[in-house]
Amino acid sequence: MSRFVGARVVVVGGAGGIGGRIAERFTEEGASTVVLDLAPRTEAVVGVPAPRILPCDLVDAATVETAFDRALAELGGVDVLVNSAGILARGSLLELTADRWDLVMNVNARGTLLAMQHAARAMIAQGEGGSIVNIASMAAKAGGNDEGAYAASKGAVVALTRAAALEWGEHQIRVNALLPGYVLTDMGADTRTPEDVAAWSKKSPLGRLGTPDDVAGFALFLASRDGSYLTGQAFNVTGGMIMH
Repeated sequence: MSRFVGARVVVVGGAGGIGGRIAERFTEEGASTVVLDLAPRTEAVVGVPAPRILPCDLVDAATVETAFDRALAELGGVDVLVNSAGILARGSLLELTADRWDLVMNVNARGTLLAMQHAARAMIAQGEGGSIVNIASMAAKAGGNDEGAYAASKGAVVALTRAAALEWGEHQIRVNALLPGYVLTDMGADTRTPEDVAAWSKKSPLGRLGTPDDVAGFALFLASRDGSYLTGQAFNVTGGMIMH
């Protein structure tokens, strides 16, 4: 397929996991893709040349601006932004420290906002509209045992998505969120057990966990012309674990 020939795509958090597969899929379909990530490995994303894999620390607003300036210069603009960066903090709310809360919110929520702002300003200046896809989590709707900060940050991503869709719709910028369920990536791998995987799989009517390709396919659909009348939505990609 070649739905994105000529498209200019920025994937934040695209050096691995869900974001990495999204970046690869866009590139496979003809897009010019730039990846921004905290500690990117230049060989990590298949099809994306090393000069287009750039460091970006979402906690530091100045480095986010620098990374976007470089990305926009490399691509000559931006048509699609995917926000896939995120961190997971486990622990009870009673034991959650203010510093840990701030870190999770700064990366997952404020970082998403900063990236959206830079991309939207460029899209508005270009006058051609665009698509922003934010990767949230089913935790935004379901909460999460020992994942309160993470759930709150992803809830904020959903709220930002809807607010941006309302504000930027007049510029033909579409903003949507994807809420993945359990997807087997490096996130959480240090505490995940085979028993966890088996138990989580039973929560889906499909009897399995998600893959990065399950999320990537939907992200590309939303960014394509086939998704041109979708904005302000929070789509479950959970294998039926969440149905509202």
